[in-house]
Amino acid sequence: MLKKRDLHESPHLFDLMSDPEVFPYVRHKAYSSDEYYFLTKQTLEAEERGELISRTIVDEWNQPIGTINLFDMSNNSGFLATWLGKPFHGKGYNRLAKEAFFEELFFELDVNTIFMKIRKSNPRSKKAALKLPYCTQANINYPEVYDWINQEEEVFDLFAITKDQFVFHYYRTDEGEEQAQEA
Repeated sequence: MLKKRDLHESPHLFDLMSDPEVFPYVRHKAYSSDEYYFLTKQTLEAEERGELISRTIVDEWNQPIGTINLFDMSNNSGFLATWLGKPFHGKGYNRLAKEAFFEELFFELDVNTIFMKIRKSNPRSKKAALKLPYCTQANINYPEVYDWINQEEEVFDLFAITKDQFVFHYYRTDEGEEQAQEA
């Protein structure tokens, strides 16, 4: 479902990212395949420096279909940015990718809080965030972060996933599955 980023997948990901229904919501936009290759190289270098965490989302056949990233990392927290190619919208890949990424971040990489800033005008992403049982709208809980993301104009809602929320959900769901299997 997830793999470390690779420069060789850049042309395919660029084609998916270029779709008019995807492009406006991508954080780091590229206007050519070469530019996307360069951005991917910069992303890999930034991850080596510990500035971000980036993974490629792959389908059942290990083909790249999007990316998931944790940007602006500081104090064991960061901002989530994810996108999927249009042919993969509504097929459950987003949720599976997020859960796999969150497991890595919380259980392996010592992240404590994942923030999501979602444009108030992006109902698809807001709906996807609120479907996550461990995600909460955080405009009020983190006022300094909310103000920071809306410095120029109030265009974003803030959502947060804490390690405690995710771990509670993870083990509650895991225990429920175990009990169902024992019955």
